[in-house]
Amino acid sequence: MALEIKWTDTDPETGERRFLLAERFAGEWHFRWRSARRTPWNKNLQPTLAMWEHVLDSLKRRYRRREGVSDEDIEQVEKIMARWRQEYGEEDTTQPD
Repeated sequence: MALEIKWTDTDPETGERRFLLAERFAGEWHFRWRSARRTPWNKNLQPTLAMWEHVLDSLKRRYRRREGVSDEDIEQVEKIMARWRQEYGEEDTTQPD
């Protein structure tokens, strides 16, 4: 079963609002973005630590409402964030190219 989390943020390159989508399917997370509603999603967005934090917060809120979120989903994102912090550091919220 696919799990989708949608939200908006500011594009760091243009300063304009962008729409984000984090999708978990078959145990893997994929991030997409688009600049306007009703436009095609752009694939292969490299997530930042801030994006992972938003996903984790959303999962924890959904878990309380029992919306298809399991303990394993939360643990998976927490492990990804721990690896990120270990590899890139706490302050660095962007992934190097």
